[in-house]
Amino acid sequence: MALNTNKNLKLYYSISEVAKMFDVSESLLRYWETEFPMLSPKTTRNKVRQYSEADIKVVRNIYSLVKVRGFKIAAARKVLTQNPEKTEQTAEILETLRDIREQLTEMKKQFDRL
Repeated sequence: MALNTNKNLKLYYSISEVAKMFDVSESLLRYWETEFPMLSPKTTRNKVRQYSEADIKVVRNIYSLVKVRGFKIAAARKVLTQNPEKTEQTAEILETLRDIREQLTEMKKQFDRL
């Protein structure tokens, strides 16, 4: 068995790390936990939340629906429960498009400097 040298690989992320990933407050993540039953990070005995990669995908989907696309909480919950696969695909596509937009904007700035 080969040694995994990927230092960025983490099993769990803290609530503050996840909040920074999505530029939201920790209290908003805790609120989403109460509103979306599919979002349930592991908690330690000391009540410290530990988000797995699967939890982060759920947060990404919720963020995409509520913050990016402007859905109300109830509508986002309904979409996530009825068709989670399509919602995940859409969130991934939107994230890819945002990344491409940022790259194109940076390229335009570089061309303008020439």
